[in-house]
Amino acid sequence: MHQDQERKTDPPERERPEQPDPDARWLAPVMHTAFFLLLGASLTRFLLRHPGEARTPWIIALSITLALLYVLGPVLGPAAPGSARPTPRPLVWLGGVVTVWMVLVVLAPSFAWCAVPLFYTGLRTLPSRAALLLVGLLTAFVVAAQLQLAHGGFDPNLVLAPPAVAAVATAVFLCMQRQAARQRALIDDLIRTRRELAATERREGTLAERQRLSMEIHDTLAQGLSSQQMLLQAADRQWDADPATARRHVRTAESIAERNLAEARRFVHDLAPADLAEGGSLEEALRMLAARESAAFRVDGAPNGGLPDRVQSALLRIAQGALANVREHANARAAAVTLTYLGDQVVLDVADDGTGFAQTPSPSPAGVRGHGLPAMRARVRQLGGTLAIESVPGEGTVLSAAIPLEPQS
Repeated sequence: MHQDQERKTDPPERERPEQPDPDARWLAPVMHTAFFLLLGASLTRFLLRHPGEARTPWIIALSITLALLYVLGPVLGPAAPGSARPTPRPLVWLGGVVTVWMVLVVLAPSFAWCAVPLFYTGLRTLPSRAALLLVGLLTAFVVAAQLQLAHGGFDPNLVLAPPAVAAVATAVFLCMQRQAARQRALIDDLIRTRRELAATERREGTLAERQRLSMEIHDTLAQGLSSQQMLLQAADRQWDADPATARRHVRTAESIAERNLAEARRFVHDLAPADLAEGGSLEEALRMLAARESAAFRVDGAPNGGLPDRVQSALLRIAQGALANVREHANARAAAVTLTYLGDQVVLDVADDGTGFAQTPSPSPAGVRGHGLPAMRARVRQLGGTLAIESVPGEGTVLSAAIPLEPQS
């Protein structure tokens, strides 16, 4: 019911906004803080080691420019970390930062270690291959700067340490980035699976509700209308010959119409059988039903407490359907309804001495007959019970519905 509307209300998967990486929330401030600390330390070292040199104003100006460019990163920098196709504005911003840093390194090699935070900036801004090329370029500048600062001859650490640091930093960042991508993909799959499961449950619930309503209508309104039709036809045939009998049939049809009206109103409220609402218990409801259908009623045993509402409703509907079949098809002289409590289950038996039938499966005309027994089986199956029918042509029929009173595992 309303499946198309339900599907339309589900938001498309592509419209779900991408959630920011929680790791980037703390990693970015750490890298930004490290960059400004390294930049400040490098400028301080240069001013202490080379006071009053002609290049000092250029170093100060370039340091301020680099700091300002870096501060503009949140505005001009990458909007989506790890994006495969960065927009031109972040590329221009990154190129300006790297260019100013390179000029600083050429003028003052002590600024080389600012490259470590720049590794992170490049990896966030560029695709993986381009970022690796940038890391290699920055590393080469760091090595060159370290060799320029060395005064005691060739030192292998100055050549090997920067590439090692760059490799570790790059590997850790790429690993974290790919792990975050896998987690996002997993979350997307879980959300998609949850939505598909919810849609499936809604469809199954809709089908179950349709089946339930179909059984309720068949066991109440349809059977009542069928009885009214038979009574009114009988009254029409006997109206001239036996007016008293004809009027009695009309009054009975009127009573059935009144019962159907009560059932219809019950559908509007809670779909509980009207007999249960009036009688207050299953035994009373079955007794009233049997009296209306001119059938005997008996109760064997006693329940160990109240029956669940679902069990009471199902047994009453099954009794209604079985007695309707007796009335319409069995040509029976007598019928009997027996409710038996057996401790761990409750059994409803409806027996008649009518024509019976051969128990061979045969298709029923679509939309006319054949819904009663399948509806009874469906009701019993939903409660974990069993439905048995014994019938022999010319010897009557016994229908038995057994429903367990303990929950089924």
